[in-house]
Amino acid sequence: MRRVSVFGATGSVGVSTLDLLGRRADVAVEVLTGGQNVALLAQQAIRHKARLAVTAHEECYRPLKEALAGTGIEVAGGPGAVVEAGYRPADWVMSAIVGAAGLAPGFAALSQGKILALANKESLVTAGPLLLAEARAHGATILPVDSEHSAVFQALTGEEIGAVETVTLTASGGGLRDWPLERLAQATPDEAGRHPNWDMGQRITIDSASMFNKAMEVIEAHEFFGLAPEQVQVLIHPQSLVHALVAFRDGAVMAHLGAPDMRHPIGYALNWPARGDLPVERLNLARAGRLDFAEPDHRRYPALDLARQVMETGGASGAVFNAAKEIALDHFIARNIGFLDMAPVVEATLAAFAARSPISRRPESLAEVLTIDAEARALAGTAAQARRAKAV
Repeated sequence: MRRVSVFGATGSVGVSTLDLLGRRADVAVEVLTGGQNVALLAQQAIRHKARLAVTAHEECYRPLKEALAGTGIEVAGGPGAVVEAGYRPADWVMSAIVGAAGLAPGFAALSQGKILALANKESLVTAGPLLLAEARAHGATILPVDSEHSAVFQALTGEEIGAVETVTLTASGGGLRDWPLERLAQATPDEAGRHPNWDMGQRITIDSASMFNKAMEVIEAHEFFGLAPEQVQVLIHPQSLVHALVAFRDGAVMAHLGAPDMRHPIGYALNWPARGDLPVERLNLARAGRLDFAEPDHRRYPALDLARQVMETGGASGAVFNAAKEIALDHFIARNIGFLDMAPVVEATLAAFAARSPISRRPESLAEVLTIDAEARALAGTAAQARRAKAV
């Protein structure tokens, strides 16, 4: 019996993961963690017979405890409890907590020397070298779960990374892709939070519209695959059927195609190194009819230029970038700043941090990364307030 844990069980990736796990008889669920959706977390824990259910919010501990009374399922609450859960024995761990909150649990899981299926973008963006070193130190395996990085990983099977010329990540362009550029400043969180192809949470859907999501993925690819910044490229692909392309030095290009369903990359990581049957739609190119590609407009998507800056600077810049992006998104969702204000807030935060600290110096520990994260969040809050004041 294979022991599995799902961190971020109530999010879209977590729900898809549990859908696949529920179809198997060879797994035993050790840990499920979630946020404020206590009802769903309790239902998941009961259905999958989890040994431990953890809510990241201390105020949700009692409702979760009451919901699971008499089931024999252990219950815990608070950020510390989520990290502690990472040390529980498991053979396969899904890291799907959104944001920097997923960092510490992921590091804890790696200490068990098993497989970490990584859907948490922030881990590689903020602490890529540390995360990879932690995996090596414990003999653990990190498998990418983002659809684009899973696609690259699959295309590279049996290939030498030195033979790669470029890696191209595709992007749908988000829900505002076809809006006139001059109208973007008026976009609301509700409008930016609708995706044409993928069923995701509000935050990641807005990040898709601004391309901050893709900017994070560019940095991820740079860190995980050891690629130079100029080797990682982006193309707009509205159909979301081609997830990534890998171009080799002999002129060959390998593309990974599939229906837009996160159960594919999750299932690949779950079955790796083999392939298993998955309940996903089979791609019918005749029905699809066409595959369109276009260069991204950097006036529309300035986050991509910021990602280039982060890759070239290195050091602490990834942690600063992510923290600032999260704070800028918070302020946009709260309607304190506009859609086009998010990138300037991140840019201002990177500049403010660099003026105070050596931003190109690489953090030496997870604790240092978290300290940088906290400092950057404070700077980003100030930048967002200044942006709001300027708009008034």
